[in-house]
Amino acid sequence: MTRYVALLRGVNVGGINLKMAAVAEVFRAAGLDAVKTVLASGNVLFDSPAAAEELKPMIEAALEEAFGYDAWVHVIPVEGIRRIVEGFPFEVEREGWHPYVVFTVSAEPLAALRSLELDPALESIAPGDGVVYWTVQRGNTLDSAVGKELGRSRYKAVTTTRNLRTLQKLLI
Repeated sequence: MTRYVALLRGVNVGGINLKMAAVAEVFRAAGLDAVKTVLASGNVLFDSPAAAEELKPMIEAALEEAFGYDAWVHVIPVEGIRRIVEGFPFEVEREGWHPYVVFTVSAEPLAALRSLELDPALESIAPGDGVVYWTVQRGNTLDSAVGKELGRSRYKAVTTTRNLRTLQKLLI
């Protein structure tokens, strides 16, 4: 049995409003064990003997059926989340800055982000294993070069972003 995290993209932001208790019920009904939601931003912990590659389409289909939206989910073992958190290369408690991790299942957004000309006084990125680490000055998240690039509709199905503090809560 493996402990997993499912990161639901776009939940409770941008018009897709789901109650986490209802999300947890969908996971239980799909046969997943020890289901627990963390915060209201689409983070679900659960246990399963199946591989992440099998769980992703099954969870997406269950969410789509239950809530009627195009569900995109990243399924990662908790130990993978731990390695990602431990690998964060920027100062975590930098006053006035947000520490983010961008998860992706495609090389395209990684290449696009690496090609951006960034203002280091405003934001910085660093590559990780299946993620891009990003730190950005508060108040500039959506207006920054990375924020604008990630906001493009072509990345909706392949990326999701979490604050590092949220990821740390998934490890408690």
